[in-house]
Amino acid sequence: MNAWLERLFAWAGPRVPVMQAVLLFGIGTVILAAGVPVLVDLGGDLLPPTSPLRLCTLAVLCGAELLRQRAPGVALTIALVVGGVELTFGVTLATLLVVTDLLFAATVFGSRRTNQLVVWGSGAVVLVLVVLSIMTAHGLRDVVTGILQVCSLPLIPVWWGMNVRHHREAAAAERARADQLARIAELDRDAAVQAERARMARDLHDVIAGHLSAIAIQSEAVLSMVDGDPVAMRRVLKSVRENSVQSLTEMRAMIHLLRSSDESAVEHTAPARLRDIAQLLESARAAGLVVDADTNVDAELPVAVDLSAYRIVQEALTNAVKHAPGARASVTVGRRESTLVVEVVNERTDSFVEGGVGRGLLNMRERAQAVGGMLVAGPHERMWRVRAELPAEGT
Repeated sequence: MNAWLERLFAWAGPRVPVMQAVLLFGIGTVILAAGVPVLVDLGGDLLPPTSPLRLCTLAVLCGAELLRQRAPGVALTIALVVGGVELTFGVTLATLLVVTDLLFAATVFGSRRTNQLVVWGSGAVVLVLVVLSIMTAHGLRDVVTGILQVCSLPLIPVWWGMNVRHHREAAAAERARADQLARIAELDRDAAVQAERARMARDLHDVIAGHLSAIAIQSEAVLSMVDGDPVAMRRVLKSVRENSVQSLTEMRAMIHLLRSSDESAVEHTAPARLRDIAQLLESARAAGLVVDADTNVDAELPVAVDLSAYRIVQEALTNAVKHAPGARASVTVGRRESTLVVEVVNERTDSFVEGGVGRGLLNMRERAQAVGGMLVAGPHERMWRVRAELPAEGT
């Protein structure tokens, strides 16, 4: 049923002006044929309702109906001209019906300027007609009757048209507002997707650059030990295995979290924490760094801060292994009132290249900023220092 109505409206929509013009011409013809008396008479020679001239003026007015939506101002102008001509021999009800409809159409479909002209023009006409009615009336009854007659013709269609136009504009404003809200929601979804992609990129970078870079460096160290110390080789290979297992564990956890729609999956994929920092230190030492550590974090930290601090230490040590192999480094993690301070300092060797940390430095800064902290990295005296200050409470 609804589909049938939609097809009917779609078919009738473009044909409404034609059907309305035909309908008004038919109604007007019946009125003229019935001999309905003239309604407006200025005292000239009256033509009978059945005169062919009246049928011609009705045809012209109904022809103007074809322009009621596309050019309502032009249609109303044609109606006013024809109506003015018809005033000389009396205005019939058929003419008033068409003029009233075109007045309504100009109020509803006209431009804002046309609408204002119609409103102010109708008001001026009503005022003049009221004054003339008062001046020509012979009593109070004639005054009231005259005012009702002259006011009803222009004011009713204009008032009705203004109401319809107001509702149309309000509906259009609501549709525009709904479109804007939908666009804002779409932009919010896109921003959320981009933020999630950036977070995933940081996590993947941490796994690959952290663990796999350590594996590559340590493997290269083992290959260089042709007749090396078996104990040292075993220690390096053990570190390679630990990094491999840790990397696979984190990758599986990340994939499981992405595939699962259950929020409880987070409980089974616990992120790395500062309590696991010993593995990072051993891996860096196995890669050739001389690492001194001072970690003192007794109180429980927010999960996001704990993970960010761990990743910052991991990335800083990875950069030190890559860009200052064999150097001495120190790792300091501790609380100062409500701030967690993470500092990784390493010597700058002859092979050290400033700014060589690439994407890793950006990731460290993003992680610190994501939890409301800050991170600075750069030369400090004769060392390279990475220092982060993260909020340790209420994040």
